[in-house]
Amino acid sequence: MNLLRREAGARRSPRPVPLPPSAPPPAVAAKAALLRRLELDVTRRLDGMLSGDYLAFSAGPGTEPAGARPYGPGDDARRIDWSLTARALDLHVRTTDAERELETCVVVDRSASLDFGTAEQEKREVALAVTAAFGFLTVRAGNRLSVVMAGGEALIRLPARNGRSGVLAALSVIYESPRGPAPPASGADLRAALGRVERTQLRRGQVVVVSDFLESSDWPAMLRRLALRHQVIAAHITDPRELELPPVGMLAVVDVETGRHLDVQTNSARLRERFAAAATARQEQIRRSIVEAGAEYLGVATDRDWLLDVATFIGQRRHRPTSQITRARQEVLNTGQGGRR
Repeated sequence: MNLLRREAGARRSPRPVPLPPSAPPPAVAAKAALLRRLELDVTRRLDGMLSGDYLAFSAGPGTEPAGARPYGPGDDARRIDWSLTARALDLHVRTTDAERELETCVVVDRSASLDFGTAEQEKREVALAVTAAFGFLTVRAGNRLSVVMAGGEALIRLPARNGRSGVLAALSVIYESPRGPAPPASGADLRAALGRVERTQLRRGQVVVVSDFLESSDWPAMLRRLALRHQVIAAHITDPRELELPPVGMLAVVDVETGRHLDVQTNSARLRERFAAAATARQEQIRRSIVEAGAEYLGVATDRDWLLDVATFIGQRRHRPTSQITRARQEVLNTGQGGRR
């Protein structure tokens, strides 16, 4: 009998759950200090700059009840409030307001090319800071934030959440993303991330794409499709060493995403001029592709104050009644209509 009790007790006792390995206290403290500093910077210098009305999720009169009024010529008979009509002995229709809650989706590129920086910080740090800026500004207005992270072995999607805790959780995942010495896996590049947002972000909102846009995939096409439905902001991250070579003699360079090695003689003035011209043309092509896709261009760099760049962008955006994105979007629509004819 005692043996049976011991066996029954052993069956009832829960198995110990293995705990995930925890980071050392200095690493946890460093991450907490960084995220807290980002939050303070954003709330002190950028708070209130993204407030205001946004595009509604869909065209039409809206779905939020706002009251009723007497029926008039041109009103939809399907919106007649029959209960109120019976009480008032006169036709009345329901009035509604458009939904104004904004859902912002941040697409963060964490490919190997962002693990680079020769100035005050690396491009991955700027990507984290820009995500924090739009994240905290979004949730402080009562809206929701979701994140899609590309560039690794698989796409990582964090569902939409509101509040400070949701932003900090997303920033923590981006902060802890490992450095990638290899190119993104199939289906995990920037183009795939934009396609994922197009399929999952059904309601009209805001999409912020944070990347250096150096991958060779057809991301402009996906960006164009997103901009037809959403307000799209493309934060383009650059580093000064991507635009010019220093005269330091023989230099071994490597493409961090493809692993290709190349030895160049940087003392050659002609080589430096050709490199600068090609790099400038590439950056201009990226900017042009973003604008032609109908997105708004935000340039940030590792040798500049990212807060000042974001604040300047938002300030100019608030004073643009007919923005660049509207004109580009109309050109895309006209081109599409011409193609269908």
